[in-house]
Amino acid sequence: MRATLYYRGKLSSCNYDCPYCPFSKTVDSKETLAIDQQQLRQFVNWVREQEREGHRFSIFFNPYGEALVRRWYREAMVELSHMPHVEKVAVQTNLSVKLDWARELHVDKAAFWATYHPRETKESSFVNQCMTLREMGLSFSVGTVGLRSAFPAIESMRKALPDDVYMWINAFKDRPKYYMPDEVQFLRGIDPLFEGNLQDYDSLGKRCAAGSDVFYVQGSGHVKRCYKDRRIIGHLYRDGLQALSAERPCGMKKCGCYIGYIHMQDSPFRDTFGTGLLERNPAFIHQ
Repeated sequence: MRATLYYRGKLSSCNYDCPYCPFSKTVDSKETLAIDQQQLRQFVNWVREQEREGHRFSIFFNPYGEALVRRWYREAMVELSHMPHVEKVAVQTNLSVKLDWARELHVDKAAFWATYHPRETKESSFVNQCMTLREMGLSFSVGTVGLRSAFPAIESMRKALPDDVYMWINAFKDRPKYYMPDEVQFLRGIDPLFEGNLQDYDSLGKRCAAGSDVFYVQGSGHVKRCYKDRRIIGHLYRDGLQALSAERPCGMKKCGCYIGYIHMQDSPFRDTFGTGLLERNPAFIHQ
């Protein structure tokens, strides 16, 4: 079968201190990091073994915190990118780590979902990191949280990046009706797809690929249909992927996160993003 696997291990530490993130400046113990490393190795080994079963995977790392400051995530990305049956391996990252290691990645398979945090890094440093990825021929997108206080930095970043680098805006939804109409228009000028993220989608009972060919894998091996749904549908290493796969309509009223609503059956974003779906890099944009 062909499946998309989201992976989140025990890692919950980050080197940034963003006020909107509950994992800012957290520190994992040595014991937690050792478990995280062991669990990731188990996952990579399992993926490798699936080649003989004929499975094909797209894999996305979206940890609590920053993964690429940990050597084992960098090594895992390189290793997975060279497996014949892995079609894509992508990571959500703040791009704060040196990128020398990325030259070992399979250039046609590895991708980066790069988030810009204006309070935590200089614009010039972040842009230099993006240009390094570009020079390596690696696929990436750039995004940020659409806080009102960050509007000047967002506008400046858009001007600093090449025109053909997609910059997405995560709508700030912690406060209802946060944006005025002119602010929505401003953000749409940065990200033509912004209003697609601004809204939440009715999802209760609707068909979604989550749980049938999209799975949320925890470091322990437990699997959920999606990251918002707390129900465990099985165990990856005990049950196997095919045994876990079943049609599972959404059990939640609303879906408002990109990595969730893109997998709804009637989502237009699958066509919009095409092969760049995981790293949020659209194939084309309807203006």
